[in-house]
Amino acid sequence: MLKCILDKQKGKEMKLVTITLISLLMFAFTAQAGDKMGTFYSYKATDIKGIEHSMSEYKGKVVLVVNVASKCGFTSQYEGLQKLYEKYEKQGLVILGFPSNQFKEQEPGTNAEIQNFCKVNYGVTFPLFEKIDVNGDKTHPLYRFLKKEATGFLGSESIKWNFTKFLIDAKGNVLKRYGSTTKPASIEDDIKAELELKK
Repeated sequence: MLKCILDKQKGKEMKLVTITLISLLMFAFTAQAGDKMGTFYSYKATDIKGIEHSMSEYKGKVVLVVNVASKCGFTSQYEGLQKLYEKYEKQGLVILGFPSNQFKEQEPGTNAEIQNFCKVNYGVTFPLFEKIDVNGDKTHPLYRFLKKEATGFLGSESIKWNFTKFLIDAKGNVLKRYGSTTKPASIEDDIKAELELKK
């Protein structure tokens, strides 16, 4: 009888130890995954001239991140993006353009050619970065983070096309994703609201 009681007690203790170990492992895994993703300010990217920048340089600013292309039906959105930048830069807006050649190879040029195209055709003065992948195995770490934070239609993480936009507030929170068809002017009210909040 005593042996039976002791065996039951031992069984309960083993079960409790097992549950505790599983819980600790799950917590460690979750914490590690969270640390791995970090925050917007944890990431770095190389600009179109080959200089590495930390996103922490943009702390306290409202940021609009856009994957861009020179030979796309939405390329004219460069004009709208530049207008937003000129209008709100002094109030704390920064626009970051990331060229990508993943959509029908609509950004085939070198970094130098892309920079020249943007300057000559649209007078772009906002920061441009080197060409990257925004989907697939070679997705840039910053874009892995952005896609997790603000998913697309039906929760899809994949970037559907050029000129997808992500709005980040002055504290580094990814607020919203906008599709390619959303014109820069349509985002102006959201940008103004965030700029007001940071005052």
